[in-house]
Amino acid sequence: MSKPKVAFYWCASCGGCEETVVDLAEDIVKVIESVDIVFWPVAMDFKKDDVEKLADNSLTATFINGAIRTSEQQEMCYLLRRKSKLIISFGSCACFGGIPSLANQFERDEILKYVYEEAPSVENNSKTRPQIKSQDNGYQLQLPEFHNIVRALDEVIEVDYYLPGCPPTPNLVKEAIETLLGTKLPPKGFNFAPDIALCQDCPRKDSKPKDLSIIEFKRPSQVIMDPEKCFLSQGIICLGPATRKGCEALCINGNMPCTGCFGPTSKARDYGAKALSAMASILDAKDEKEIEKGVSQVLDPLGTFYRYGLSKFLLRGKVNRRS
Repeated sequence: MSKPKVAFYWCASCGGCEETVVDLAEDIVKVIESVDIVFWPVAMDFKKDDVEKLADNSLTATFINGAIRTSEQQEMCYLLRRKSKLIISFGSCACFGGIPSLANQFERDEILKYVYEEAPSVENNSKTRPQIKSQDNGYQLQLPEFHNIVRALDEVIEVDYYLPGCPPTPNLVKEAIETLLGTKLPPKGFNFAPDIALCQDCPRKDSKPKDLSIIEFKRPSQVIMDPEKCFLSQGIICLGPATRKGCEALCINGNMPCTGCFGPTSKARDYGAKALSAMASILDAKDEKEIEKGVSQVLDPLGTFYRYGLSKFLLRGKVNRRS
């Protein structure tokens, strides 16, 4: 009996999700014994042609990480959707748009102009930019088109399951693979991260005051943080109250606050609004001047509260969503 066929693909992301597969360590041997990996360009010599030759729905599952920014990424997602029974949105960039979707604050031309003309390290007097099509010695060369916006995976193709995190932990990846290879699949749209706020499972939760209030927000670089004490009680923005658990509190245990990479629980319609509300509720500001002072201490509100999900949530950036 042939083994289930599995694929992995990498779109607009840093590569951390690919690393977490490798971080399965000895468990990766069990995965390889259980499945036949037929497409994984970052690790094995597979080509697009290899996928095109596969029969439709012949792949049991495909894990796609990264947001969608270029025409090539979109085309590969269409292809893999057609060839796969199940598509797993793998990591924060695929699930929510991730850090790449912060680029949705800017128009495409603004980005290209800065990168190829105005960046301090660039010397480009002719203001040359990459062209989608060009000719060289009689050959026509073609590059992927740079779309106007960054999209999460389910804004491009239908997604069956979600595996969030930046990156997802090896234990969560292992659990997802074992579940998908089992006899009973979760309902469509299932998120493998527990639907509980990280704050409820935080190793520092006992140190959080019942009536928590602070007079100012501080950045981790400004203070020596107590490794045992709730970050919020120290005036450090921690997004644990608005974020799903499942990360094993790795940042917390490393004495750094949660930045929200696992996204919201099912109870929150908009992650950034939920996180912002949680922070506003603990700021002890009695007048407009104190409110302005507290707000001014959050130097990058969008990057703080929508760091991993500007594409998917209600505040989606200023660019034309139809482009």
